[in-house]
Amino acid sequence: MADGSKVLDVAGVSKRFGDLEVLSDISFQVAKGETVCVLGPSGSGKSTLLRCINWLERPDAGQIYLTGTEIGVTGAGIVMSDRELSRLRTRIGMVFQHFALWPHLTVLQNLMEAPIQVQKRPSAEVRDEALALLAKVGLSDKRDAFPAKLSGGQKQRVGIARALAMRPDLLLFDEPTSALDPELVGEVLVVMRELAHEGMTMVVVTHEMGFARDAATRILFLDRGRVVETAPPERFFSAPETERARQFIQRYAGHVANGGCRT
Repeated sequence: MADGSKVLDVAGVSKRFGDLEVLSDISFQVAKGETVCVLGPSGSGKSTLLRCINWLERPDAGQIYLTGTEIGVTGAGIVMSDRELSRLRTRIGMVFQHFALWPHLTVLQNLMEAPIQVQKRPSAEVRDEALALLAKVGLSDKRDAFPAKLSGGQKQRVGIARALAMRPDLLLFDEPTSALDPELVGEVLVVMRELAHEGMTMVVVTHEMGFARDAATRILFLDRGRVVETAPPERFFSAPETERARQFIQRYAGHVANGGCRT
């Protein structure tokens, strides 16, 4: 459960690519322990929003704060150096659609590399935590395997464990099940549900409506780069306030009935 302390504050963020306005004046906050699921049709700006949060994309306007520290800009309004930005990014874990594991490292080495090289933590401590995280995601038996030998679902679980190995304040998920075969989706969602119930602070871009209903503390619904509606999941799915949200939910309800949308 959220304890009320603010981890993420997104204030008036906008982003354009040429003439295309991808995000327009996006504002929301995430308290410690919250799981905010970002929903919306394809092209609504969801992934760009995540990339702006950790400055993989530089916003054109607005501010983003992580536990009170502005991301990307120093107190004097000067853009952070790459080193300063990298240091701040270590507090934000990100799980991508396509795993992004280092192919030349074993599963265990994938988890240990950044905490040792970036955070300069003792290898024995990092190894113990990495082994515990692999047990948490059900992959202790794969610690010496290379990514090429893993299924998509296993790779994504390693990706989650690797993000957690950095002890982040915030975990971002960019449609983590979209690249998986349908039968592998469940094993990843189980891990994500456990993290949500344990109080990990997360922002999750997803098309998995069942996960959003079960695990989210709040839904942020985007359309055409704008926040159309934000609400607790029970209200969003049962009694949305806007016509656009109703259309979106009905569309996905139809897909579920036809077997076309995973829940």
